Amino acid sequence: MNPLRRLLDGLACGPAVLVSVQSTQGSAPRGAGTWMAVFAGHIVGTIGGGRLEFDATAEARAMLGGAGAGAETAVRRYALGPSLGQCCGGVVFLRYENIGAAHGPALRLRLQAHHLPVALFGGGHVGAALARVLAPLPFALTWIDSRDEIFPPDITAGAGDVVCEHSDPVQAAVPGLVPRSRVLVMSFSHAEDLDVVAACLQRQRVRGDLPFIGLIGSRTKWAAFSSRLRARGFSDEELRAVTCPIGVPGIAGKEPEVIAVAVAAQLLQTMESSRGP
Repeated sequence: MNPLRRLLDGLACGPAVLVSVQSTQGSAPRGAGTWMAVFAGHIVGTIGGGRLEFDATAEARAMLGGAGAGAETAVRRYALGPSLGQCCGGVVFLRYENIGAAHGPALRLRLQAHHLPVALFGGGHVGAALARVLAPLPFALTWIDSRDEIFPPDITAGAGDVVCEHSDPVQAAVPGLVPRSRVLVMSFSHAEDLDVVAACLQRQRVRGDLPFIGLIGSRTKWAAFSSRLRARGFSDEELRAVTCPIGVPGIAGKEPEVIAVAVAAQLLQTMESSRGP
């Protein structure tokens, strides 16, 4: 289950202390925005493990007596040196916040702001495998299909950052995608795939706000699509915005789960490249 969903579900049963990385100096196990929620009997998320997380958990549990009573917060500085049994050499500033059920809506908005929007067209075997892989990762997934009742309930129930959308025709969903969405096209029909890719290229022509358009398939499929897209008026330069085949190189398996892992890794690469040096 998505960590954010687990956090929100947990708050419905009792208070917690949210421990988040406010800032870092030098080498640190996790970056700013990373969080974990410490409940009385369990923890959701991680700030990097090791002695740092052990001490942070103890600090959070000490605060739980007053959790939910207000907006009590504290910031602590941790040097990642011999005193913590670590040799990273950096400094981490952790923010502690008492949170309860009333904080849920604000927390959802705040923590989702760190998630990368992804639009997945296609609810088939690969789409379902990919949705499962993406659910615990820092992505906000919009899952789109033209067919009714195609989305598996075991994924959509409690997935947290998965929004399912029925669109017929399926390409009609493209203009409404969140800006900066990474788009993955893997519908049940090559005709639908072509229409979705064409709609994405049209949006790129006007708005230029889709940094990644990935199409499942072979080089042969892309050669056929390229010819048809040129016939629709798209230039070779515009076609270079499409990645086909998708997935990181060197992973040759065709099983849905293997493809899903390769594509998820590629999306993570686009996330890192967008952050720059």
